[in-house]
Order: sequence, then structure tokens, then C-alpha cells
Amino acid sequence: MRVRWGVLALASAVGAVGTVLTGCGSGADDGVPGRRLDAGEPRVTSHADYPATPLSKYELSDRDNKRKEQATSRLVQRCMRSYGFADFPLYPRPEKPQEMGETFSLTALSVSPYGMLDLEQVRRWGYGFDPDQAEFTPEPLGPEGRAVTSQEREVLNDFGRAGHARAVVDGRKVPEGGCTGEAARRLMGDEAKRMRLWGYVDERSVEIDKVVAKDARVRRVFRDWSRCVRDKGFASYESPAAAFRDEGWRKGASGGNTARTKRELGTAVADVECNRKLNVAGVWWVVSAEKERADIRRNAGRYEAVRADQERLRAGVREVLGEG
Repeated sequence: MRVRWGVLALASAVGAVGTVLTGCGSGADDGVPGRRLDAGEPRVTSHADYPATPLSKYELSDRDNKRKEQATSRLVQRCMRSYGFADFPLYPRPEKPQEMGETFSLTALSVSPYGMLDLEQVRRWGYGFDPDQAEFTPEPLGPEGRAVTSQEREVLNDFGRAGHARAVVDGRKVPEGGCTGEAARRLMGDEAKRMRLWGYVDERSVEIDKVVAKDARVRRVFRDWSRCVRDKGFASYESPAAAFRDEGWRKGASGGNTARTKRELGTAVADVECNRKLNVAGVWWVVSAEKERADIRRNAGRYEAVRADQERLRAGVREVLGEG
């Protein structure tokens, strides 16, 4: 299963800080008894323990995505060479913001509805992130080639469409979206199919999460979790996600990170300890699986259309990669 949630940090490098919390909250008796797991409820103490849910089979795997990118690169290269760029590399060197005349610092942080589970992570970084690992660098698909030239970029992405007619090379109009757009259509079909393939399951999961959060079982375990955190000497939050989003953690911090005050670190440790103790993520999984199965039954036709889109994509990838 591809984990839909988790801390995500995309950022330019920010200054590292070195405070480490040791043992905060771990020795206190919060007076909250641990839960006996219900039948079929998995014990979840890390994201690796989180089982696949019914929606998983309607999502592309990491392997699917990697193979799609490999096939896309081949299609783009063929297209670019057909426009006269004979030495266009299979895997061009990625552009850096500086090469595009931009400088920015971007950080996006998100957390699962059931919260964080990595105790070592929160002891050191609280609700923030390790700045040394914050810059997003995708795994290379193959040997890195040269950078794309400005002339090639016009054909690659059809930048000629910005405010005027599409780019024209040697009398030939560049396809809509450039060679990149043409490759996407070849593998995934028209825009409606692409939107369904990439967006439908995510849209449904957002709605399902709202329903799950209102379920009596989830509300009960969240109340127990909140009491557990409070009894360790920290503030009361309605849910682990609410604790993560406390705006106070980011006051005075830079680069989108948190300030990692003593209160933040202590709260984060208590949060994870109580989450594990009460198996909050396990309860969330049980209810999510139940609601997802019901949603799949109600919308069977649309989910099967997504499955058909996946199979069409996989077949196209096999063809492009010369596997059948």
C-alpha cells in the first residue's frame, strides 16, 4: 500500500538545529489504561504496521509509478527527436530553481488523521522535520543527461501556448502540452481519464476520512487519547491531527519548520506514546476499512473504471518498454 499520509517536507535547505529531547513524558503514569484490541483490529505502532485498506487496489503502486515515468521518458525522447532534437537525453538533468531565475523556500507539512507514530522522530524534531532531509530529490530513473535548452523547452512543454498560438517547429505545430502532454495522452488517455485515474480515489478518501472521524469508535479513542496527553501535563486536543496543526509550534521558526520548544517536544512525545498505548491508528484502520468497503459498493462502476484505467496504463507501459 502506498501510504497516503505522513510528514511530507519539500523545502530549500534551512538551518539545522540540534536540540534533542530524552525521556520527556515517557516515565509519567497518565492513569489511562491500555486498550484491549477488538477482533480484527491490528496493533499499529509504526506506519509499517498499517495494513492495506480496500482502496489500495485502486491506487497505483510505487512500482507502477516508476515504470510509468520510465515509459514517459521514452515517449518524450522519441517525440523530441521527431522535432529535430536528435540528441535529446532520455533523462534530462532536472532544472534547479536558480536555473529558472527563481529562489524560494517551500515547505508542505501534512499528517495522517490518526497522527504520528515515530517516537524517535518526535523526540528530536517534535512536529517539525529534519532540515537536512527536507529537500525533495526524486530517485533517478537512469543516468542523468544534460539540461534541457530553452528551445527544447518550448517543444517539451509547449510553452508557446502562454498567451499565443502553440509553438511551431519546421512548420509542424507542437502537440498540446508539448511532447510531455502527448506522452501523457498516449499512456493515460484523455484529460477525463487522467483526472479519474489520479484524482478519483484521492477525492473519495478525503470524503471517507470525514465520515471515519465522526464514527463513535474513533471519537471515543480520540477522547481517550486526549485525556492521556492531558494527564501527562500537556494541552487537550480533539485529535492527533489537531495537535500537529497547533499554530503555536511554528511561531518564531523559519523555513516552515517548528520552533521545537520544550512544550512542543513534550507534547509530541506524549502524543505518540498515547497513540501507541491506545492503538489509535488501529482503530482508525478498522473503521476506514469498513467505510471504504461500503463506498466501493455504492460506487462500484466508478471504481471499476479506475481499475480499467490502471490496466490500460500498465498495458501501455509494457508496450513502450518493449515487454509485449
